Amino acid sequence: MKRISLYILLSLLIYSCGSSDQGELTGVKSKSEWHSKKPLGMVLIPGGSFTMGRQDEDVAGSLNSPTRTVTVRPYYMDETEITNAEYKQFVFWVRDSIVRTELALLSDLMSDDTNIVLEEYQFKNIDTTNMTPYEKYMMNNYGSIGDMDSPLQGRSLDWDPELVWNPSEFPDEYYSEVMDTMYIPLENSFNGKRILDTKKLKFKYSWFDSESAARGKGERKDYIKSKVVEVYPDTTVWVKDFNYSYNDPMHQDYFYHQAYDDYPVVGVQWMQAKAFCSWRTKIKNDFLSTKKNSTTVPYFRLATEAEWEYAARGGLNFSTYPWGGPYTTSDRGCFLANFKPSRGDYAVDGALYTMEAKSYNPNDYGLYNMAGNVSEWTNTAYNEGSYKMGSTMNPNVEIEDNHRKVIRGGSWKDVAYYLEVSTRDYEYKDSARSYIGFRTVQDFLGTTSN
Repeated sequence: MKRISLYILLSLLIYSCGSSDQGELTGVKSKSEWHSKKPLGMVLIPGGSFTMGRQDEDVAGSLNSPTRTVTVRPYYMDETEITNAEYKQFVFWVRDSIVRTELALLSDLMSDDTNIVLEEYQFKNIDTTNMTPYEKYMMNNYGSIGDMDSPLQGRSLDWDPELVWNPSEFPDEYYSEVMDTMYIPLENSFNGKRILDTKKLKFKYSWFDSESAARGKGERKDYIKSKVVEVYPDTTVWVKDFNYSYNDPMHQDYFYHQAYDDYPVVGVQWMQAKAFCSWRTKIKNDFLSTKKNSTTVPYFRLATEAEWEYAARGGLNFSTYPWGGPYTTSDRGCFLANFKPSRGDYAVDGALYTMEAKSYNPNDYGLYNMAGNVSEWTNTAYNEGSYKMGSTMNPNVEIEDNHRKVIRGGSWKDVAYYLEVSTRDYEYKDSARSYIGFRTVQDFLGTTSN
């Protein structure tokens, strides 16, 4: 016991002699200062309190949005809905990851000491000579330095070699074998053209249910959840949403053709929007991990219903629309959003379907099309009594068993009532529609200065 006490005393003496804080309480200093950086394409929503809910006549008699004062924290929000081009980046990343993984696995399987198959597309070699002691320990004990369930087994894909998509240029039969698995079966093809099997494009992501963990019991692993999602948008929504209507050109071209790159993506289910958020967080943090003294960024996510309404109002607390109101046209008679002004008249506002994501004037926060164009998924479950159930601080009613998710903003096919910032609507999370898209938000760390 005396020997232990002596060690403690010596340790205290050594610390006191070597410390530069002169015995004062100075706190633990970070190696670098934190400066919040605005993500590309986002604007800062300053946060604050506002009167949420319907403040004028409830013409639909929904009685689901009584007024109350709530407060939300600051956050970044996409200035536009996620576009086809942005969502394609996600789809192509998933597609290329699957192809590169399959090529590398086949190379492992078919290669030997005398013949290396698909050498250009092999996994990157693990440099054991430059491994840290931690990495060596993980490889020796777990066979991986990351996800033990990953087929990569601690190795990484080589993204430098270009993938070949033209069948006439495939380098060999092994490459052709892998690519054959990515296309629809030959019997489902016509005109001699095979197309990508979009059902193969799946993205697995995981998250930690921190709220359930904080309120529940059990081990941490019990609250780690994962989901495998088909990422390709449902382009058939342009046909299925409208009976006895010719919309086949939109079905064929809206997501595929570059003419629509800057238009909002549609046909995306709620879980696909969540998967996109996870992927966006991953690619940013993967990039930052290559930089010295870098930190991870907060997760990209869907906005809560309260955050969405606060942002849509643009600082105009008692407004009917994002631009104020009470009219949907300017003093010159120009429409201020893309919607259906009257029965059967879709095009008088300048567009039959959607318009470019940066159309019309932004609201006072710099956000485009918070009314009209496409409705937007939020993170909140729909309940008629949500406003009575939710907190007045960062309210968000999440009910896991409730598959109805709040959508906001109205769309190109809706009448003006659905464009009002206080109007609530919902769709089932496993549904995809030609009039529902999304935009993402990211928490702002710290406080804003006025």
